[in-house]
Amino acid sequence: MHFYSLLSSLILFVLLLCISDSESLKTLKNLTVKHGESLTIPCFYDEKYKSNLKYWCKGYFWFSCKIVASTNTSTSVTDHPTQNMFIVELNSLQDSDSGYYWCAVEIGGKETPDDKDYLYLTVSADPAVSVINSKVSGQEGGSVSVQCLYSAEYKNKKRNWCRFEDRRCFSGGKTTEFYNSVVLVIDYGKGSVSVEMRGLQKSDAGWYWFSAGDVEVPVHLTVTERPSTTTAVTTVCATEETCIGETTSGSETMRKNKETTAAELRGNTGLLWVLLAVGLGLLLILTIVTTSVLIKKCNGSQTETRGRVSNTAVHTVSSASDHENDVIYSSVTTTTKKKTLFQAVRDDEVIYSSVVLK
Repeated sequence: MHFYSLLSSLILFVLLLCISDSESLKTLKNLTVKHGESLTIPCFYDEKYKSNLKYWCKGYFWFSCKIVASTNTSTSVTDHPTQNMFIVELNSLQDSDSGYYWCAVEIGGKETPDDKDYLYLTVSADPAVSVINSKVSGQEGGSVSVQCLYSAEYKNKKRNWCRFEDRRCFSGGKTTEFYNSVVLVIDYGKGSVSVEMRGLQKSDAGWYWFSAGDVEVPVHLTVTERPSTTTAVTTVCATEETCIGETTSGSETMRKNKETTAAELRGNTGLLWVLLAVGLGLLLILTIVTTSVLIKKCNGSQTETRGRVSNTAVHTVSSASDHENDVIYSSVTTTTKKKTLFQAVRDDEVIYSSVVLK
């Protein structure tokens, strides 16, 4: 019995080696998923297969596999001709879903066998390799992070983050420039690997996978456009009509907004100079009026002062003239006798007179 088991395995190996290594159709080889969860599997095909029927087949041998779903059914196979790929959606997986599967493209005719590629799927309660989120999304210029887990048995196995499109892989402990983006793989060595992609571009979108040893987990990255600001712009024309610009978005809106902003700034600058000139003119007029009022007031005060001084002088002169009539003039006559040079004058020889003002 053991001999037949070994013989079957050898036959399977030879068959797979001979017929499954297709260059026109590619997928992952050894996938694992947690019991009860879902899994999306990408299958990439050659340009020449765009219009061909694609299907998903389950079975140990290719010639005896059972078609589970195809693109002409409404179940789980979706073709994306623009990306040269189709995806298989497996939902609510159970342990019984473990086994060999085939991505296949119908060629037609007995002489030309269908093209195919195989993979093995393991469904378990505690998968050896997994990711926290198998579908991630980020904006252009932004970043995304994927947390990858592996069991202790894969601690000494090589761990990689790879891209389907060009089969390029990144290992832990390196920061690598990937086209216009940067990929940073941090391997903590304790059952966890962190993958961070920075400076995302639209070209980064697509399928990736994390691997530890020979076990792989697919991850899909979506890159969305950076949201643009939508602004309503109203433009006043030089003619009698008023032009109202429609609301636009994207680069055209940004260009128009910049032009409008520059025109508004020039208009505002001109208006500012006009207002400044008017303000200075008003200030000058106010200064002239204030100065004139002050000068006029000063001149009035000086005239009034001169009048007062003149009136005082006239009054003083008049008063003096009036009082002149009230003055009594008296002549003082001194009678002297011939005496010697040093003879003293007696008091009874002097006549005193008083002047009284009326």
